[in-house]
Amino acid sequence: MQDTEGRVALVTGSSRGLGAAIAARLAHDGLVLAVNGSSQGRVQQIVDRIRADGGTAEGFVADVTDERAVTELVASIRERLGPILVLVLNATGPQPEAPVGAVRWEDHLAQLHFFVKSPVLLVNAILPDMRAAGFGRIVHVDSEVAHLPPVGRSAYATAKAAQVGLMRAWAHELGPLGITVNSVAPGFVPVERHADVPERVRTAYVVTVPVARMGTPEEVADAVSYFASEAAGFVTGQRLVVNGGRGIGL
Repeated sequence: MQDTEGRVALVTGSSRGLGAAIAARLAHDGLVLAVNGSSQGRVQQIVDRIRADGGTAEGFVADVTDERAVTELVASIRERLGPILVLVLNATGPQPEAPVGAVRWEDHLAQLHFFVKSPVLLVNAILPDMRAAGFGRIVHVDSEVAHLPPVGRSAYATAKAAQVGLMRAWAHELGPLGITVNSVAPGFVPVERHADVPERVRTAYVVTVPVARMGTPEEVADAVSYFASEAAGFVTGQRLVVNGGRGIGL
């Protein structure tokens, strides 16, 4: 979808796993990528990979749950690349398992920092540029756990459900400004950031998915690519579940 060529896209948490695949796909589409992560080495690896494939990318190390860091991040991207008109909210942190009786409020806050606080901070910083351009694409990466919560992941599932609500509220409010807001909800895909998913979840996935194979990060990135494109200009407030049909029979 080359209609987005030259626009700047920030993909948070794009120095590894699913975020790296999304960054690579958007660069292939012609977007100028701001690659974000917490490790300079990992960020540079993705930048180098995108450049080697003919894309344009710069690396930016920042904690997107910290207000000052977000302000500095957006200012730096704006100075080096230009205004951010495509924002993919993918950053995540540890997702520990615990039974409900052992989950503390602090555990919920830790998840909400990534999936609600971080998006709010970023949109507050980026929205003026999208308003000025009369164009914007905001894509959340949530998870199938928002509607298919596994046992022991209540804090993560709750924060992801809150992220879906945030997406829909923003879509309603920002649509008249030419800014679309959508969400891609992956099922389990074998990427590095999901290495802590317990074996029973992996097994349940294999048994219940109508498509008899695992998904790939690139297939999730394809969905993000659509929402980031001009072709999706009349699509907002939508949530696309990319999980091979898991849950159809429930």
